[in-house]
This record gives sequence, structure tokens and C-alpha cells, in this order.
Amino acid sequence: MSFKTFLDLVEIQTKIASLFPFLIGILFVAYRYESINVLNSMVFFGSMLIFDLTTTAINNYMDYRKATDNHDYDYRKERNIIGRAAISETLVVVVIWTMLITAVGLGLYLVYLTNIIVLIMGLMCFFIGIFYTFGPLPLSRLPLGEVFSGVTMGFGIIFLVIYINVYNLDIISLHWSGYTISFHVNLQEVFWIVLISLPSVFTIANLMMANNICDLEEDIRNDRFTLPYYIGKKAAVKLFEVLYIVSFSVIILAVALKVYHPIMLLALVVLIPVLKNVRLFKAKQIKSKTFIVSVKNLILTNGAIVVGLLLSLLLVKFT
Repeated sequence: MSFKTFLDLVEIQTKIASLFPFLIGILFVAYRYESINVLNSMVFFGSMLIFDLTTTAINNYMDYRKATDNHDYDYRKERNIIGRAAISETLVVVVIWTMLITAVGLGLYLVYLTNIIVLIMGLMCFFIGIFYTFGPLPLSRLPLGEVFSGVTMGFGIIFLVIYINVYNLDIISLHWSGYTISFHVNLQEVFWIVLISLPSVFTIANLMMANNICDLEEDIRNDRFTLPYYIGKKAAVKLFEVLYIVSFSVIILAVALKVYHPIMLLALVVLIPVLKNVRLFKAKQIKSKTFIVSVKNLILTNGAIVVGLLLSLLLVKFT
């Protein structure tokens, strides 16, 4: 397997979906808590990225096997990298296991550096990531695929990035003494984290939404009954639009609640191109032509938040 083929197998171009939550988490923890643990952040980034690569490789492999079982050889040869590049299935499995073991190893090291809350959250994310495309009933083939992908990557990554840097502040803590287990949650801080993660949750969910809308007919042929199948394509396109509007409304709310600096309101300027892109998608839902809209909107929305947080940090530092 060449390096280029490997990058195609793991769809390296899609990893921006996990990079933005990481950046938002890092910048927010620096802005609000003024604390960055470089080692913890680097270990988490490595585990997060490798696990993201692993889940994508599993997804491609399972789609290849599903197409084989359904005798959909055109999909294997034209759409799936394993079929197009004639990669050995054994090699693909070895690569997947190697990445998975590496990601787990880094995750366990991070638990050693922090505490059991990271283990619990990490296990939840790993479980969703693995069974998103693996098993007899993958989560991606259910009507909640958008929820699982958005919450796991949008909220899960942001929360963990923040937590591993300030775990000593007891935002969430679990203490075990003898026969007594005490669980502590700072509801206000957790609410702030949930709030600022919502734009990432919604824009990542919309990636899956756009993909499922465009692939609706093909998914039905392959026994994949996603959210657009249950609510209808028209309602799914409307939900696609609403999630972007809510994302920007959340930014306004976060500024009003003083979670974000007022400079973050500058992020609203990208709402204009975002809605323009939405209109293009509403006009026609074709994978090769308009799916890119969801990618552009993810970059615009999360990129604006990243820039806003950078400006917030500069203003706090020099004023």
C-alpha cells in the first residue's frame, strides 16, 4: 500500500472535522481558564487523529464488505478505494488494528496523566467510533447517525480537550474511597462547554446529513436507512438549513452570557456565505456538485469561531 493510497483509505481530507473542535477546545481553555497542558494536549491530539483515521478506514472496509455481500461490484470498483486500488483485505485489517492499538495506547497514557473521567469519556467515544460503521447494526445505518457523529466529534473532542487541560479544577470528578463513590459536576461550567460546542456539533452533523441526503437512493439499495429516509428529503434539507441558523444563534447567546468575548460577534459575518451555500444545496442535492457545501460551511463557521477566539485571546492579553 502506497502512502497516497493509505491517505485515500483514511480520507485524510475529512479530518478537518476533528481538527476544528480540537482548535476550538484549546483556544477556549486558554481564553477562559488561562491554562494549557502541552503534554496532555499533544497526547490527546495523537490519539484523536489516529482514532479518526481508524474509524474512516473501518467505514471504507465495511462498505467494501457490504458491497461484496450485496454483489454490488460497480460500487467496489468505482467508489471504494479498496476496490479501486486493489488493496489486499488482509493488509487493510492489519493497518486498522495497528492504528486502533496505537490510539488506545495513547488514550490509556492520557488516562495515566489525568484521571478516570478521561477513561470513561474516552471509552464512550471509542465505542461510538467503532460501532458507528462496524457490527451487525452500525450506528451510521440508523436514523441517529447525525446525532452520534455530531455529539461525539463536536462536543466530545471539545470537552476532552478542555478537561485534560484543567482536570484539576474538578469540572467533573469521581472519587472512590472504600465503599463510597462521590461524583461531582460543576453544572455551570459543563453548560458553558456544551453551549460553545453546539456550532461544531451541528456543522459536523450536517456533514453526515448532506451525505445521507445525496446518497438516499443508494443507501436504500444497500439497506442503510438514515434520517433522511425516515423524515423525508424535503424535511432533511430544511433541518440542514435550520442547524446553521441555530449555530450562529448560539454564538450570540454565548456572547450575551459573557462566555465569549463580544469580539466573537464578528463571526456572524460568515453567515452570509453560509446561507448562500445553503441555497445552493436546497436547489439540488447531488453528491458530486453540492455535498461540498457542507464542507465549506463547516470551515466557514468553525473557522470564524477559531479566529474569534484568537482575537479574544489577544484582546485579553493586551488590554
